[in-house]
Amino acid sequence: MRDFEFPGRSTVHAAEGMAATSHPISTQVAMQVLQSGGNAMDAAIAACAVQGIVEPGSTGIGGDCFALYAPGGADRIVAYNGSGRASAAASADWYAERGITSLEPHSPHAVTIPGAVEAWARLAGDHGSRPLGELLQPAIHYARHGAPVAPRARLDWQHHVELLGRDPTAKRTFLVDDNAPPVGALHRQPLLADTLEAIASQGASAFYSGAIAEDMVGHLNSLGGLHTLDDFADTRGEYVTPIRSGYRGYEVVQCPPNGQGIIALLILNILAGYRSADVGSLSVERLHREIEAGRLAYSVRNALVADPAQAHVPVDWLLSTDHADQLRAQIDPDRRLDPLPAIHAPVNEDTVYVSVVDRDRNAVSFINSIFSPFGSGIVSPRSGVLLHNRGRGFSLQPGHPNAIAPGKRPLNTIIPGMLVRGSRVVMPFGVMGGHYQASGHAWFLSNLLDYGMDLQEAMDLPRMFADPVSGAVQVEGTLPTSVCDGLQALGHRLVRPPRPIGGSQAIWMDWDAGTLIGASDHRKDGCALGD
Repeated sequence: MRDFEFPGRSTVHAAEGMAATSHPISTQVAMQVLQSGGNAMDAAIAACAVQGIVEPGSTGIGGDCFALYAPGGADRIVAYNGSGRASAAASADWYAERGITSLEPHSPHAVTIPGAVEAWARLAGDHGSRPLGELLQPAIHYARHGAPVAPRARLDWQHHVELLGRDPTAKRTFLVDDNAPPVGALHRQPLLADTLEAIASQGASAFYSGAIAEDMVGHLNSLGGLHTLDDFADTRGEYVTPIRSGYRGYEVVQCPPNGQGIIALLILNILAGYRSADVGSLSVERLHREIEAGRLAYSVRNALVADPAQAHVPVDWLLSTDHADQLRAQIDPDRRLDPLPAIHAPVNEDTVYVSVVDRDRNAVSFINSIFSPFGSGIVSPRSGVLLHNRGRGFSLQPGHPNAIAPGKRPLNTIIPGMLVRGSRVVMPFGVMGGHYQASGHAWFLSNLLDYGMDLQEAMDLPRMFADPVSGAVQVEGTLPTSVCDGLQALGHRLVRPPRPIGGSQAIWMDWDAGTLIGASDHRKDGCALGD
């Protein structure tokens, strides 16, 4: 039990139903859906739609969606991949011929076809109890009438004023006198309200064809994008078979590639070979192990994780005990690996996460993202859709498994998670934060299962992240100085992150007591609520 004289949050306890999101309005909307008789999927979709209004820098209908769903809490988990694809005209050769060597974050070439709306419609139709149009009404209300700007949302907002000022519609929509709106100001998105109303009345087809699609395609084309109306009309997500791996007597369940959930499992497989009781939860030894395990796993990710429909992704090998043993054996307890070893395979950034459990113990792990904060910064001028930049996940190197190609899905960082014990799901959970998410899943679960923390304590512990792009280790300011000094002595280059690292939500299902335990990360504005 935490010391109540210190700042912090208690876990939330309830019996009938529970929701945890990164914004209190979204959590409240989810609970209203549950209390009016809707199920967990209904609540998750309604809350996620609201998130695009109250936390617009993190998510929206211009992004992607993944979900795990456990009907009745049984270990018959349904997984849905709602990630979008590259245009049919996009290829590594096209970019090479024009001397384009990288997909710039705010370029139309970084915009893949958004998959979120299709995913919401499909999941609502297959697993919800309410029509999508009804579930979108709260989001329409807040887009039309406004929602107060929350403190953490404003922090992210003010870091991206320059980006939002580049696009005329983004500037009109998100800036006030060329600045982020202040905390507490009512933020409205009337163009988006009209678009959501069209989707509510006509279904997902209103987004992927007709005037809304024409607006998005026309604007992207005017900026040099290769997108076509056929690209939008052909958008389909898919049900996929979840992947899983054991850890400390539980099974951790993830969506398969093209998402990076497999890397969360790989990190846990590496850590499973260590005795957690040997080192403290914030010891130099533990953090060094986790940093190195993450660095090795992310190097595997960057080399091999791709769209399995267009590239060979050796899932069984990646999750094998032998592979984890080989990687663990390369970790030197006394120094940072530099350089990282080459990867030899066998032949052959921002997000919102929503966790909901209803009275029937249907459990949903739901994640939606526009990738970078405020995505591409491109907003379609008549429909008000802020478009993501998920195409940044592609490589432009010809022959690379993750090389951009027509209709291909890029490496995707967003990963919903579930924890299983025996024949039952015991926890839908998720961690936000772009590339951090795979490391974040492993850190959260290790805190929970290795060190016996409760959900909130496991979220509250200081975080660090070995950035696979820069190579530096981001460390939050709450990490003790002595630990930082110890990590630097092992060769790690430490930097402060521009913002707190990630966010998270989780709901523990206590089957014996018949109750639910929820937690929501203090790094965001949200909360867990139940009844």
